[in-house]
Amino acid sequence: MIYGYCRVSTPRQNIERQERNIKAAYPDAVIAKEVYTGTTIHRKTLEKIVAAVKPGDRIVFDSVSRMSRDAEEGFKLYEKLYQEGVELEFLKEPHINTSVYKKAADSCVEMTGTEVDCILEGINKYLLALAAEQIRIAFRQSEKEVSDLRQRTKEGIETARLNGKQIGQRKGVKLHTVKAAKAQTIIKQHSKDYGGSLSDQECIRLAGISRNTYYKYKRAMKEEAGQ
Repeated sequence: MIYGYCRVSTPRQNIERQERNIKAAYPDAVIAKEVYTGTTIHRKTLEKIVAAVKPGDRIVFDSVSRMSRDAEEGFKLYEKLYQEGVELEFLKEPHINTSVYKKAADSCVEMTGTEVDCILEGINKYLLALAAEQIRIAFRQSEKEVSDLRQRTKEGIETARLNGKQIGQRKGVKLHTVKAAKAQTIIKQHSKDYGGSLSDQECIRLAGISRNTYYKYKRAMKEEAGQ
């Protein structure tokens, strides 16, 4: 079984790129999607996959950052799945795929039954430690990139604030969009409430908006007119 795990930090982010990359490599992969933020305690979708996988199954990630944003947590999960015989693949960091780690383990020098074995054992431990460190480095780098991005965002907001720029929407100021402006124009021109000839239902169809949106716009127009 091949699982493709895709994760974004907010519902506004586009998850399609991750899915597209995984499907390009594994067209038959079962795609699992999740929105996981810093305030979320559990990644329920990933946890379900981890609970369901069996030896020989494969989990594919677009990048190591999709598996975990915490280096130590990510490495522990990697080790757990590796010991269970689950294959992990990272499209952007193929050098830390479990197949590479397994190859390092399989390439360990065989013991000879002589005094030389103490040296060979040291070499084998070094090879495995080196492979494990490469995996840790990848997770640490991913964690650092997330941290750096947050810091740059924070600094950018502070710089804009110091330069007198408005950050976010001012309290009490309503956001006007092109869509809203067009719909309100139609309402003013055609609604019976404004001297037109169309009923509310007819205006809704003409404006191409939902019933709730239509009445929201009407309320906003009345408030602006001081009614």
